[in-house]
Amino acid sequence: MHSPTEADACAEELRAALAAHGITLPSLGVDLPTFASRCPVRPLIALGNCNLLTAQALTAALREGAA
Repeated sequence: MHSPTEADACAEELRAALAAHGITLPSLGVDLPTFASRCPVRPLIALGNCNLLTAQALTAALREGAA
């Protein structure tokens, strides 16, 4: 089972990686209901909503990384 600390660290690593490309997802974080589940599940990272410019920047960064 994964710990809340591990999930928080993962979210922060993702936030830093996105920031390195000039991308900010303000609602990025750990999905807290995942930890309230009675079933042992892996925690989810909530990426949340973003505007069109942020989505385009994210797409460009992913394409650049894949090239």
